Amino acid sequence: MESIKTYKPTVSSVSQARVLLIGPVGAGKSSFFNSINSVFRGHVTSQAISGSSTTSLTTQICAILSFRTYSLKAGREGKPLPIILCDTMGLEEGKGAGLDIDDISSILEGHLPNCYQFNPSAPLHSEVHGYRKSPGLRDKTHCVAYVIDACKISIMPAKLEEKLDAIRRKVNLKGIPLLVLLTKVDKACPLVKEDVTKIYASGYITDMLQEASMQLGVPLSCVVPVRNYSEELELDVNCDILLLTAVIQMLRFADNYFDELSDRLNSVEMKE
Repeated sequence: MESIKTYKPTVSSVSQARVLLIGPVGAGKSSFFNSINSVFRGHVTSQAISGSSTTSLTTQICAILSFRTYSLKAGREGKPLPIILCDTMGLEEGKGAGLDIDDISSILEGHLPNCYQFNPSAPLHSEVHGYRKSPGLRDKTHCVAYVIDACKISIMPAKLEEKLDAIRRKVNLKGIPLLVLLTKVDKACPLVKEDVTKIYASGYITDMLQEASMQLGVPLSCVVPVRNYSEELELDVNCDILLLTAVIQMLRFADNYFDELSDRLNSVEMKE
């Protein structure tokens, strides 16, 4: 917790690393924010609306706040933490349903205003209210995190896998680091449900991490298992450790993005 509180981006114009959460409906994007928020508040909270229906909760409630940026605080009245989690409308298998892949580039580049309502039938355009035509580095995405349900990695629909692959290519082209949060590990393995400290001793979870790595096209070291708070009323330090480890990886990946950006700028200046 202390290392997260004291983190500072290596670029002076940026005070908070922006992490974009992308994943299928019900995978646990909003729950991840709520869980991290709970750790720093010292008790279980539920600020972001989360759901587990077969259709996006956002769709059910008239797509309200389909894109949200969430700041975290170190305690109830503490200082803002140096990370912003951006929550998106859930990815869905069908065409014209859920988050539109064409909107991803606008989100990554920082054009999308907070609380923007997605229109699955039409991508974002520059005339929408709040559209940032000249976003700064602080508005751009510095790290992308796929949020994937561990119980569904082996039965992921082909169309959904294609969408995730298309997004990964967009992210890679922009030089943005990508990691995978494998959620609901306690539901995927009885051993872990009984004792979350056994997570790296579970052969079943190890197989899932490897499968996620292969299916999503990322190195195994970029797949991080987490257990969100969903049923509990009290915090569990072992769950906290997994959640905080995921945040630390996000900040490290954001540093990689800033370092790569600096290297490119230095290279251009040397050529000039």
